[in-house]
Amino acid sequence: MVNIREVKASKLINEIAEKLKQEEKIEKPEWAKHIKTGQHAERRPSETDWWYKRTASIFRKLQLNPGTGVSSLRTWYGGKKDFGAAPEHHRKASGKIIRTAIQQLEEAGYVEKAESGRKTTSKGQSLLEKTVADLKSE
Repeated sequence: MVNIREVKASKLINEIAEKLKQEEKIEKPEWAKHIKTGQHAERRPSETDWWYKRTASIFRKLQLNPGTGVSSLRTWYGGKKDFGAAPEHHRKASGKIIRTAIQQLEEAGYVEKAESGRKTTSKGQSLLEKTVADLKSE
């Protein structure tokens, strides 16, 4: 059995994002090209496939920390808001992006509701483990 932590997170996220692009149920919403990722961001994402990378990152987080909810993920993906000369403060990321990504992962059968938050299903775990095994064999 392979462990998700055995490969670099960025490689795994990019590889999972490519696989999620081919999934019918996971697609970038129309509104996603017009929004920032949170209150702390100054501009919208410059990458065209940022949606799939964020979804893959959320997928990986739910595998590593079962029972994680939207609020915890908002804190994780948040950042510092620049107030000019005043001190910076942490701001949470957009909840709509995270909720929609989780809902798409649920529709695809990779994630399910847990007692608190969400967790990956056996189908999701299998996809992650196969991807980790492929990356390790390279």
